[in-house]
Order: sequence, then structure tokens, then C-alpha cells
Amino acid sequence: MHAQPSRVRSFLFEQLDIRGVWVQLGSAWREMTAGRDYPEPALELLGQLAAVTTLITANLKQTGRLTFQLRGAGEISLLVMDCDEQLRLRGMARSVPDLATGSLPALLGDGALTLTLDTADMRQPYQSHVPLQGETLAAAFEHYLAQSEQLPTRLWLAASRETAAGLFLQALPGAAARDADGWNRMQILADTVRADELLGLGAIKLIERLFPEEDVRVYDPRPVSYHCPYDPAKIHSMLRSVGQAECEAIIAEQGEIRVHDDICNHEYVLDAAAAAALFTPRGADSPHVETPAVKGNNK
Repeated sequence: MHAQPSRVRSFLFEQLDIRGVWVQLGSAWREMTAGRDYPEPALELLGQLAAVTTLITANLKQTGRLTFQLRGAGEISLLVMDCDEQLRLRGMARSVPDLATGSLPALLGDGALTLTLDTADMRQPYQSHVPLQGETLAAAFEHYLAQSEQLPTRLWLAASRETAAGLFLQALPGAAARDADGWNRMQILADTVRADELLGLGAIKLIERLFPEEDVRVYDPRPVSYHCPYDPAKIHSMLRSVGQAECEAIIAEQGEIRVHDDICNHEYVLDAAAAAALFTPRGADSPHVETPAVKGNNK
């Protein structure tokens, strides 16, 4: 199978003042889920979250990082996805091993959606919390965007093990004045899209299929990547905050310290010498502090 690229493209219905964004995640999505063994319903929701997070981040006007968390009391307890202005993605799901397909409320229970936006000029990140409303992830985000942006917005999302994809439409403030029926007409046309078309067609072909009569300007694609490198310094800092006595107690009991980074699915292993070096002067700069990190499975 050819390596499907990961990219996002914006477009504009020039006569209607309606904008759109299309995303298709191939290699970036497969890299994110490699070795994770998620059950199908959790994988599908996480893929949809990856697609919608990319769509929304592609609209950011400033340098920063956007994070969405869906927390619930159901069999899927957590979905996390974040993306920066360079469209570098990372994310994870937490669920029971065996899941039956169901609606968003059935899988997450009584949940909440949290957005965190962190930009260079902010003293502290901006956070917004809303209850999860809607039977699907697309509906939940439509509700969220209608509240936060005050503009009519629609989403179509799909995900498989190979690909995650999405389509975003939004009526700009002058849309109704340009064409009173334009927004309604574009929604009806877009509602005919099938999951296999979202997952399989490129942006141009999909737009031609859905909106053959419309005057659409399509902008250049932007690449999307999975970015979750090893970060020993973060782990060392966390262990220092835990304290030397606690680290020594773990070493005494287990012979080593293992830290699993859930969002990146990396595992860090420190032996007694590496752990001791964290608490000696210049320990953080020592080239011998860390033992080789090994990848672990995150179910």
C-alpha cells in the first residue's frame, strides 16, 4: 500500500462567503496509532478527533498549540489530541480493552470537552470547558464551535485504521447577504458525502463531487505530521520534583525506574546510577544520565 500523505487544504466559495477546510491524515495517523492496539470504536473516535483538531488548528492566526480533551465516565474515559501551528499532531485514547460500537454518549458517558490554547504572547493558557452534546463527535464539535465562534459551522468526520479525514464548512458574517439560501444549499450538498469518499478522495476530487456547480477557490495544501519525540529532560524534571527519597525507594524495590509517557507511547528506563545522577550537581547535563528508552505498548 502506498504511503498516503497527511495534508490539509483550505477553500472558499467565492460567490457565497462560505469557507471550508479539508483534511486527510495518512502516514501521520498510522504513526500515532502504531503499537497502541486500540479497540475499533476508540480508534475511530481518536481519528475523528485528530481530523477535527487539525481542521481547527489550520485556522489559527498565531503561533501556538491547541489541545482538545474529551473526558467521560464511560468505557472510553479520555481522548486527547494536540496540534501546533506547524500542524504537528500527537494524541492518545484511554479505554477498556473490549468495546462495542456506540454513540458518543454511550462510549464516553456524561462527558466534557476542554479546549486549551497556549500561544507565545499568553501569560497562561486559555481554557474553555463545555458539556459534550450530540450523538457524534462531529455534532459535539459543531455545538462547541457554534458557541465559541458565533458562526454557523458544520463538520463531517471519518476514520479507519489507515486514514482519518474531515470536512469543515463555515458561513462567514456576510454569507446571508450574498446568498440567502447559500449556506443551506452547501450543507445539503455536503451531507451527501460518504465516509469512503472522505477517506479516499483528494481535496479537489471531493470538492468537484460535492459542489460541481460552485465557484470554489482551493488554496495550496499544507503538510501535517505526527510529532512526539523522546524528551528525557521532561521525565528527569518530573522525577526531580518527585524527590530523591522517593526515587531511591523505587530503585530499592524494583531495581530501576520506568516511566511511561502515555501521549507519546514512549517508555523511559533509569537504572540506579542514572537516577542518582539526577540529584548530583550538573546531573541534568551528564551524557550518562539516561539508559536507552524502549517503546512500550499503551492499550
